[in-house]
Amino acid sequence: MKGTLIPFSDKEEFFTEELCHIIELSNSSDDQDVSIAQARVEVGVTTRWHRLKHSTERYYILSGHGEVQIGEPGTHDACAKRVAAGDIVLIPPMCPQRIRNCGQEDLVFLAICSPRFMKENYGDLEPNPPKS
Repeated sequence: MKGTLIPFSDKEEFFTEELCHIIELSNSSDDQDVSIAQARVEVGVTTRWHRLKHSTERYYILSGHGEVQIGEPGTHDACAKRVAAGDIVLIPPMCPQRIRNCGQEDLVFLAICSPRFMKENYGDLEPNPPKS
C-alpha cells in the first residue's frame, strides 16, 4: 500500500437489501486491513438481521438516535441498546446484528470493518427476502 488521498466528492450513495443507504468511503484491495462506509438509516426503519463472517465491525454514530441489537435474536444479549452521536458499537465476526432508527432524523454512522468488508462475507439472517 502507498500513501494516497481518496476524495469524498466522487462517492455515490446506494440503497442496500439490508434497508440502509451506503457510501463506500474506502474499500479497496490495496488496503485489505480495513474498510470504511457511511451508513444512513431512515426514520422508523430497522435494518435486517445480518452478520459478517470474517470481519469485526465498528459503528461510530455521527448523528441521529437509534437502537442497536447485537447477538442471537431473542436472547438477553440482543436486547436493544440506545445509541446516539459519539457512541461506538463493537460487533465481532459472526455476531447477528441490526440497528433501528427511533429518532426524528436520519441515523448516520460510519461502519468500519477489519479486515475490509467483502460482499461474500455478508450473511442475511432473515427468513424472507427483502421486499423490492
